[in-house]
Amino acid sequence: MESKGSDVMDHTKITGKRFLAVTALNLLITVAEFFGGIISGSLGLLSDAIHNLEDSLSIVISYVANVIGRRQNNSEKTFGYKRAEILAAFVNSSILIVITIFMIVESIRRFQIPQHINGTLMMAVSVIGLLANLVSMLALWSGSKNNLNIKATFLHMLSDTLSSVGVFVASIFVTLFNWNWVDPAITIIIAVWLLKEAFDVVKETINILMEASPKIDLEAVKKTVMTVPDVVGIHHVHVWMIDENFIILDAHINVRKKCNMDQLESVYDQVDKLLKEKFDVSHVTLQAECSRGLDEPMID
Repeated sequence: MESKGSDVMDHTKITGKRFLAVTALNLLITVAEFFGGIISGSLGLLSDAIHNLEDSLSIVISYVANVIGRRQNNSEKTFGYKRAEILAAFVNSSILIVITIFMIVESIRRFQIPQHINGTLMMAVSVIGLLANLVSMLALWSGSKNNLNIKATFLHMLSDTLSSVGVFVASIFVTLFNWNWVDPAITIIIAVWLLKEAFDVVKETINILMEASPKIDLEAVKKTVMTVPDVVGIHHVHVWMIDENFIILDAHINVRKKCNMDQLESVYDQVDKLLKEKFDVSHVTLQAECSRGLDEPMID
């Protein structure tokens, strides 16, 4: 039986053409900002160019992981390759953390060593970068809601967009008032926010890779299972995730001694249905027992 989570994943798959388009746009932005930064003397544009180049790599990583993640399961990978995208999300978000820290350090340095900047050229290039980044964000936005891998890539695109906004705003102040300090100040604000977002993704991917339990109330699970006729207990409950949408539950249930095989199959079906409907569990494995383990804790 397929879960709601797997349906969501099918709905949010990002096509190769879309990944390719975003990569091409990002590379164009990189070239424009690199030369624009050199000519204008803007370290902000040069820093943004390096950021965009890294993001192009992150998009490629995400695309490869997305393709691998769609592979069918087999005798060696019985759950398929779903965690390829989780690994990609971890790598991409970790790289983003490093980049944002670099942005903060570089901004502090630019406070200390100001230099002349061609504000008009800086503004023109930042507008081009901003428009291209907005297109990239829109291409990935829908898939980022239910897929950590795509979300990590989307965050890279969001960081580029915010960075372009920061460079654009800074260019206005540089052009009108010669306030060069605005550029690093805005960069620091953006970087701090991005650090928080990237850390959230890293934390979630680590929880999945460590097979931590999803946000499911196990006491509510117990009460739900105990509503099924002939079930008198539940123990040895284990819940974990293959990815952010595929939840697995394994448990031992105690049934009445007079429960025959036909009744037992009915119990299995009822428990399976309840867990999938109420807790969005994708895969349920149950072991029926009579009195054995009846007094054991639910989690062991």
